[in-house]
Amino acid sequence: MMAKMAGIPIEQWAAAGRDFMFGEHRLRYWEAGSGEPLLLIHGFPSGAWDWHYLWQPLAERYRVIACDMLGFGFSAKPRGHAYSLLEQADIQQALLSHLGVEQYHVLAHDYGDSVAQELLARDREGESRLLSMCFLNGGLFPETHHPVLLQKLLMSPIGFLIGRRFSRERMAGTFSRIFGPHTQPSEQELDAFWTLIITHNGPAVMHRLIRYMAERPVHRDRWVSAMQQTAVPLRVIDGAADPISGAHMVERYHQLIANADTVLLEGIGHYPQVEAPEQVLRHYLDFRDRL
Repeated sequence: MMAKMAGIPIEQWAAAGRDFMFGEHRLRYWEAGSGEPLLLIHGFPSGAWDWHYLWQPLAERYRVIACDMLGFGFSAKPRGHAYSLLEQADIQQALLSHLGVEQYHVLAHDYGDSVAQELLARDREGESRLLSMCFLNGGLFPETHHPVLLQKLLMSPIGFLIGRRFSRERMAGTFSRIFGPHTQPSEQELDAFWTLIITHNGPAVMHRLIRYMAERPVHRDRWVSAMQQTAVPLRVIDGAADPISGAHMVERYHQLIANADTVLLEGIGHYPQVEAPEQVLRHYLDFRDRL
């Protein structure tokens, strides 16, 4: 297996972040490069560090922007908060406004796909600001989303107990099942993912964050309609071996989206930007070069 491109150690990543306020909540964000703004939206249960392998290569071409959403990573994780995908979309828009960004591109993953879908729907309903959107593995369609056991347990009435008892070992076990068979996370990567989760006692809010899974069916028709009717260029780059939203999700995408632009990464799992950053970068730049 070829050596992976150089990433950014979690400590160095954390130190490079800046803060902005969303209401009473302090959120951490990162910005680098120049050119057309590219908003990177992370997934559950990690944070913007997920993009660290792609960060510098993308910053050489674009103005890259990313934040840890509310409840994630190095951002505030308020207890008792009613976390919502719609609020997370508000946060992305607030960050762009804070940075003076008018028009922008999006690259999203997992939970971030749903936030991106909401941004796409809003774009269609209001001022057109989106220039393109690229999705990595995520639950674009509730009917094809296959949650792992941990997600099901967090959604259950004992979810708060599951969150409290969540450990690095349990996280590693879940990640091993959703990463590709030959692209398993290293101990160093697992340590970084765990840092993102335990900062500000993240396990205490995981059962609240997971409620996004119940939100997706509520907004499904509006989000899918936006994808079907938008003039914004779309691409899906998907790890085919992902049990949550792999090849089966891409098959559904082709059924619903006309002239579907998709790339399947064979043998790659749920975190393509971590497992195969070189492939994701190549296919993303190819998408952008065609615009």
